[in-house]
Amino acid sequence: MRHTRIAIVAVAVCTALAGVSACGGSGGGSSAASGTYTFWDPYPQFDGSSPWAKLVAACGRQAGVTVKRTAFDTTDLGNKALLAAQQGNPPDIMLVDNPVVSTLVQAGVLNKMSDVDVSTTSIEPNIIGAGTLDGSAYGVPIGANTLALYYNKKVLDAAHVDPSSITDWASLTAALQKVKASGGKGITFSAINTEEGSFQFLPWFWGAKGDLTKLDDAGGQAALSLWKGWVAKGLAPNDVLSNTQTTSWQEFATGRYAFGENGTWQLANAQKAGFPFGVISIPAEHGGQAPAPTGGEFVTVPVQKDSSRYPTSAKIVDCLTDDGNLLSTDTTLSYIAPTLAVQNQQVAKNPALKPWVTAVGSARGRTSNGLGTRYPVISEQLWNAVQAALSGGKSPQAALAAAQKAAQDHKS
Repeated sequence: MRHTRIAIVAVAVCTALAGVSACGGSGGGSSAASGTYTFWDPYPQFDGSSPWAKLVAACGRQAGVTVKRTAFDTTDLGNKALLAAQQGNPPDIMLVDNPVVSTLVQAGVLNKMSDVDVSTTSIEPNIIGAGTLDGSAYGVPIGANTLALYYNKKVLDAAHVDPSSITDWASLTAALQKVKASGGKGITFSAINTEEGSFQFLPWFWGAKGDLTKLDDAGGQAALSLWKGWVAKGLAPNDVLSNTQTTSWQEFATGRYAFGENGTWQLANAQKAGFPFGVISIPAEHGGQAPAPTGGEFVTVPVQKDSSRYPTSAKIVDCLTDDGNLLSTDTTLSYIAPTLAVQNQQVAKNPALKPWVTAVGSARGRTSNGLGTRYPVISEQLWNAVQAALSGGKSPQAALAAAQKAAQDHKS
């Protein structure tokens, strides 16, 4: 997920385009010069010497142009994209967090991929869904991340819990109770009052068949009651209310917790944690795998006054998202690739990614199913409900009823 700048795995990348010189790190809107194309992304952690910047520059050269790259924080990028479009000076190509796509489409900022001759047919349907509105894709994902449960094998062994026995909420709660009885700590997650809190709550919400257009239905109440019960019984710490995904991971990394809900991006940190660990999918209420939300960015082509620029922009997008470059980029970003062919290559190179490929396979976009720009409003009310219930201020039913009313009132 990119609402928080995740810890990036510092993996050296060797692409087919490796060894190229880095592009410049500064830039602005589209250059009038046909030989320079502007590119914005949300990766300020990658300077001009990074493998990512070198790939962007090389894809430009392959298309016969120079790419001028500018990196912004995620929120800043979305705001600047809207402003640049209003001023008639958008970048030629832009990499944006997937929930932002629908906002930019509504503002008339982005082209359909089909209109600029970029194919998305090889992308897995649930991953492209986060950038699809009314049946049209407005970007190409460079990869996806999602959530699962990391577990500490030493803590589970001490409690005589077999992780393979965890198949639903009842068996997970029973495992947490055994861990607590053995002197260990149960589960940590992020329930903070930001998008991170909603992101982490969604697998449980969807795992109970919750509906984001009906926050207070039975599924939503069941999911929030589960989390509230864990906190009330000491199976999860009170500080989940203020935990970000990073601080939640830091708790799990102490080695005292049996489970930590976190993302693909923590795999390298898990391997350095100093205790044996594993990964299981987040279970749905009555069994099976709960859908988790997809995180990740989409390469998009903003609308330009000069449509003759699109063919070159399309070449750069195709280069950034071809199989060879997806494999190296997704290794760098600790992402799961958006195509089945590259996912298979990832697992062949690193078998530890297999449970993550499985998790991404069942994931869904937060703005999918027609939610689009309604999602941010709904998400804010959802995290408010989680905060109200877990802090003891309201019952899950009352908290979600208030959230649903606020979301509806905002719509009207």
